[in-house]
Amino acid sequence: MNTRESDLEAKNTRVLLNATSGQAPDTLGNEPGLSDDGQFFRKITVKANGRREQNVIKDSLHIIRRNDVYHIISENYSYKTETYYSILCHELEGKPVRPSTSAILDAYVVPICLERAKLGGIPTCEWGISQGYVPLPAILYGLNYFSTTSDFFVVHDNNEAKEVIKHITNIGKYPFCYQKLGDGATIHSCVGIFGKTSTSCSPITRLAEKVYEHFSIPLVTMVLVKTGEQYMLSSLAPTRYSQLTTDERTLLAAYLSNQEFL
Repeated sequence: MNTRESDLEAKNTRVLLNATSGQAPDTLGNEPGLSDDGQFFRKITVKANGRREQNVIKDSLHIIRRNDVYHIISENYSYKTETYYSILCHELEGKPVRPSTSAILDAYVVPICLERAKLGGIPTCEWGISQGYVPLPAILYGLNYFSTTSDFFVVHDNNEAKEVIKHITNIGKYPFCYQKLGDGATIHSCVGIFGKTSTSCSPITRLAEKVYEHFSIPLVTMVLVKTGEQYMLSSLAPTRYSQLTTDERTLLAAYLSNQEFL
């Protein structure tokens, strides 16, 4: 990125953040504002189950500063979103921030994600890129600009695969990523929150820790394939606040209120 492009990205980021922090309170009475160090935050407190606890609403972005590192929590880290520009702004100003823009760009392109994870010692699914051929059964991911890792497809026969491929390639315009499933393989998903999970399954908790260590994404859904006793990473996907379980909301709230941290 040249200097002119960097300056433009930084300017766009500041405009976006200023517009966001200056918006009117929403219908729930949650007021946006600035933290003591000038960073945008949105504090959301709701009453649930007879007690007050911190909660999050759709599209809200949270910034936690801990040990001089800024941690940005969002349900959407996509390129050119408010979250992306917030991270970029911190980077351009020389502030330590997690995750980095390079990490989130890598995380949501399946082949790049898996290769980066493999280099970090994370067990991953074998993958291939194709425009037509697919081994069966398999998991399929689109690779076009509009695809998201939240949308994956499991195909078991040629007719099913043909229809899915037509959809995710926009009738052959783009390639796709496939991962062959072994005999008896099962697919699971688990939410990682700062590298921790609400599950007590040791292999999954260790995998979540490694994923956070190498990608530093505070809120992410891990799609896993289990073959025998081994769990392998299939992809990383965005996590919507509305999809969190009660235990996951409690864990996230603990981080947002600084009751728990790394």
